[in-house]
Amino acid sequence: MRRPLRAMIGLAGAALAMIALGFVLFAGYVMREPIRGAGDADAIVVLTGADFRIAEGARLLESGRGRRLLISGVNPRVSNGDIARITGLAPSILDCCVDIDTKALDTIGNATETGVWLRHHGFKSLFLVTSNYHMPRSLAEFSRVMPDVRLEPHAVVPRSFPVEAWWLHPGTARLLLSEYLKFLPAAARLTAARVLHGLQSSTLASTPLGDPTSAKLAK
Repeated sequence: MRRPLRAMIGLAGAALAMIALGFVLFAGYVMREPIRGAGDADAIVVLTGADFRIAEGARLLESGRGRRLLISGVNPRVSNGDIARITGLAPSILDCCVDIDTKALDTIGNATETGVWLRHHGFKSLFLVTSNYHMPRSLAEFSRVMPDVRLEPHAVVPRSFPVEAWWLHPGTARLLLSEYLKFLPAAARLTAARVLHGLQSSTLASTPLGDPTSAKLAK
């Protein structure tokens, strides 16, 4: 019994060490200077959670970086006046080029509703605007739902975030750890989706043209 128990303890220790290392890498990625996409995209998508995210998305729209703006995950109680105040956009721009999504309740919902919106407008690229700590999970969920869309991350940093030595700030460390633990299943879902897509593509590619199965698939 001792040998299996030691093996289990060793595996558990190795798993914890990998998770701890992953958290350090995750925090280092999140807390570095945000990398923002250059050029333009078809659309701009803001994930709600703070006014400064919406204001940044509005700035991108007003500067011509995208043709249309979607604010995803808005509380139904938020009024048009609130949106106008937060964005600072002229009524003409709000009427023509800004859409509000009130259906999404979480990041998975943000990705799902954005996918529907993109297909409706025929968009193939977007700036994704959210907080720096939320960006890795958002990219994982969006990449899974819309693998053929070009995603340009545009992270914004909360004013309360420390610039250096985040580990000395308990609130920031807890937030990063919480977000990292949410990122892990999102990354697992993305990996599983890509593996499944690869298997399906391989199966279709290996199916002979004369095979009855290929005829069924073509119908």
